[in-house]
Amino acid sequence: MSAVSEQAPANRLRKNSLGVGAITFMVISAAAPLTAVAGGTPLGMLMGNGAGFAGTYLIVTVLLLLFAVGYVAMSRHVGNAGAFYAYAARGLGGFAGGATAIIAILSYNAMQIGVMGLLGAATAGLFAGWGIDLPWWVWSFIAVAIVAVLGYRQVDLSAKILTVLVLCEYIVVLVLDLAILKTGGDSGLSAAPFSWSQIVSGSPAIAILFCFAAFIGFEATTIYAEEARDPKVTIPRATYFSVLLIGVFYMVTAWLMAVGAGVDKLLPALQALQDPTTFLFGLSDRYAGTMLSHAMGILFVSSLFAGVLAFHNAVARYIYVSGREKLLPEAIGVTHSVHQSPHVASVIQSVLAAIVIGLFAILGLDPVLALFSWLTNVATLGVIVMMAVASLAVVMYFRANPSTQENTLKTTIVPGLAVVCVKFCKMGDHETGHAAWRRASFLCSR
Repeated sequence: MSAVSEQAPANRLRKNSLGVGAITFMVISAAAPLTAVAGGTPLGMLMGNGAGFAGTYLIVTVLLLLFAVGYVAMSRHVGNAGAFYAYAARGLGGFAGGATAIIAILSYNAMQIGVMGLLGAATAGLFAGWGIDLPWWVWSFIAVAIVAVLGYRQVDLSAKILTVLVLCEYIVVLVLDLAILKTGGDSGLSAAPFSWSQIVSGSPAIAILFCFAAFIGFEATTIYAEEARDPKVTIPRATYFSVLLIGVFYMVTAWLMAVGAGVDKLLPALQALQDPTTFLFGLSDRYAGTMLSHAMGILFVSSLFAGVLAFHNAVARYIYVSGREKLLPEAIGVTHSVHQSPHVASVIQSVLAAIVIGLFAILGLDPVLALFSWLTNVATLGVIVMMAVASLAVVMYFRANPSTQENTLKTTIVPGLAVVCVKFCKMGDHETGHAAWRRASFLCSR
């Protein structure tokens, strides 16, 4: 396990199948934009720093751009679907790489399966309103089956489906954004949400954790390096586009949500709601009409589905690479003869998801309070750890390979700063953040 091996010609993922747009939408899908805006943003405002949440999104976007600098610099020298694992192995050695691979598999599995619980609960609620009353786990199993088929086939099929779903999510939220912008909101447009006094008000540490969690998935651009067209150009562009598109979208929407309610009226309005996750739908009713709210309700479910499909693709590629690199049995690290997909790894992930969902269903545990809350907390922590490890690996790799044509700012100074920043996010009010996520999960289940 001393180094990352190169891919055997007879066992490769489908090359030249994904462009910048496809990869960008694949990773944005994992971030589930509508889910973050409808669920995470009002909860982050309520339990974090109120109107200052928009300014917090700006800060977190800058921090993740710092991380991306070293991350994409490394991608030009390490084109491997193992991403975090491959970076850790090249920069810190085989032992660190193996440990990172295990964390990656556990983290993305936990995220995908956890979101399956929320997807099942949300879908059950949606269809119950239409007279179809089925248990949450039935819908989760249906989602597992659909995702299993898509994950088994060519990756560009998943990319096309995710592109459509994500575009629909952006459209409905942008319609609301424009409606609020046109009317000037409750008391006129205001830059107050970006003021330092608003950002540091309340519990900014909780706000940072909520903002950070809303981005999870963007870092997966590099796992598609072996399937990208001209990966040395495509992967860096997709990474920067993902961070900027997600960050600007979240920041502007959070600002307009605060303006729509009124900066001074925002927290009282959220506190008055039995379920703060209905806040966005209330704004939609007020500024854009009930038809848009109904569309948002449907797209909330499709947003969750897009997320689980994107995370499934990430998990399958980590498992596949772990088999190819002999961290797991070699029989796992093979690709389909026709689709050139990591089909064995895909099947393993699907079976594991079905087993966990079945276990939670048999034990009668809540799909949101238990399945979603427990597993996504574990996943978020794991991704933060991997980002810190990757940033450190970038510094060590370029120190050991001074002949590479990369400047010191990209390979040492900025990645080193990213390590410090990510470490701060990991340490920032961990217990309070954990409690916030548990309450968020509870509110989402109502």
